[in-house]
Amino acid sequence: MSKFWSPFVKQLVPYVPGEQPKLTNLVKLNTNENPYGPSPLALEAMRAEINDTLRLYPDPNGDRLKQAVAAFYGVQPAQVFVGNGSDEVLAHIFHGLFQQERPLLFPDISYSFYPVYCGLYGIAFEQVPLDEAYQIDPHAYAKPNGGIIFPNPNAPTGCLVALETIEAIVQASPDSVVVVDEAYIDFGGETAIGLVDRYPNLLVTQTLSKSRSLAGLRVGLAVGHPDLIEALERVKNSFNSYPLDRIALAGATAAFEDRAWFEQTRNAVIDSREQLTMALQQRGFEVLPSGANFIFARHPERDAAEIAAQLRERSVIVRHFKQPRIAQFLRITIGTPEQNQALLDAL
Repeated sequence: MSKFWSPFVKQLVPYVPGEQPKLTNLVKLNTNENPYGPSPLALEAMRAEINDTLRLYPDPNGDRLKQAVAAFYGVQPAQVFVGNGSDEVLAHIFHGLFQQERPLLFPDISYSFYPVYCGLYGIAFEQVPLDEAYQIDPHAYAKPNGGIIFPNPNAPTGCLVALETIEAIVQASPDSVVVVDEAYIDFGGETAIGLVDRYPNLLVTQTLSKSRSLAGLRVGLAVGHPDLIEALERVKNSFNSYPLDRIALAGATAAFEDRAWFEQTRNAVIDSREQLTMALQQRGFEVLPSGANFIFARHPERDAAEIAAQLRERSVIVRHFKQPRIAQFLRITIGTPEQNQALLDAL
């Protein structure tokens, strides 16, 4: 059937998502899903939306959700973009902002969708090595570029970049867009959204999949200067004017409004992360400092692939990456205290 493909499709190397096993009774610590359910107010809002009005199109602009995000972060609705998961938001960013003459810069160990988008949209890129401690070196980005993107905390390492470091990167490239991908920021970092009014070239993306437990809903957002947001709106309305359905808009809006549930569940994850980190260190693991809802760990005397395989035999799934610099690390999602204990027991 490939004779019917557009020529560029043959060259694509698609992203491989984490395994979603069909087996039950597994301790699933491989895809960074939140172990706690969504806000009860969000569930209630979504149930209320399942009625006759589903025959009508949703709000193409997602105005109520934009207002809720703007109120949460103290920005204007015109500074907010919403889309079908942060992956779609990122796709529009790559398409609408990163197709430049100079290469896009991002870390060599980072979200593996970035080079996939570059392949899809024909974007030249350069991977900037993390330092020996797996941290982002801001000086390495102070060179001519067509844009910069990095996760904060980084994935899969979990390491956090300080706000002053982000500011230094943004200041060094005033003529390029700098995107901070904050999928995990709520588990220990400080958002860079507070910097967007000072820097018109800074764009911050987030997702409701992690800290708001709505990975199954697919809602993402970006916050930045209205000129950057307008570019994303132009791309979105040339691609799909209705990326978020009525149920998603209602649930996401309520999730942002329910601050108490957000604080309660993210603090539970943070507490469990610290306890699991200490328990793994007591078992001889080296654990990178994490600001995310997962940890990145390796054992000096045991092969990571073998540990992952042995854990799987004991019904515990973690994520193993095969890239050369991180082939001995395992990425372990923070689960409930019971799930974390099951991991420790299996080890």
